[in-house]
Amino acid sequence: MIDHPPIPPRVTALIFDFDGVFTDNKVYVFEDGREAVACNRSDGYGISMLRKTNIPLLVLSAEENPVVAARCRKLSIECIHGVKDKLPALRQWLADRKLNIQQAVYVGNDINDLECMAAVGFPVAVADAFPSVKAAAKLVLQASGGNGAVREVCDLILAGYR
Repeated sequence: MIDHPPIPPRVTALIFDFDGVFTDNKVYVFEDGREAVACNRSDGYGISMLRKTNIPLLVLSAEENPVVAARCRKLSIECIHGVKDKLPALRQWLADRKLNIQQAVYVGNDINDLECMAAVGFPVAVADAFPSVKAAAKLVLQASGGNGAVREVCDLILAGYR
């Protein structure tokens, strides 16, 4: 068993970046210009288990590709994508739901996640995150993006509800 810093006991929201968190940060480009990514089914199961706690879930992504919204629809996660300045979108989403930003968890992997990570109470980085993102995190996951990182954070939060 790996020791992790404790996830706060009352998580009001769990917010994820998409590329590099739900995916391994690779994109497959077809000759007609369509793009595809690979996601981990285990992550989807973690999300389905976490939804039972009624913790609001959000994917907040700068990526405009419809694959982000499609995956979120499949997992029944709210999605804001194609947004270049993530922090105002995060603050608005939380305010609309009257959720405390200091009790929110944000999972990121790259420098465009740093502002959101600094704003929330519990910033989390995937194992293969950019070095400055790891340095900004209170928890660096053992799993890398697209390889069970989402499931790992879901399991850690669920452990606090048992």
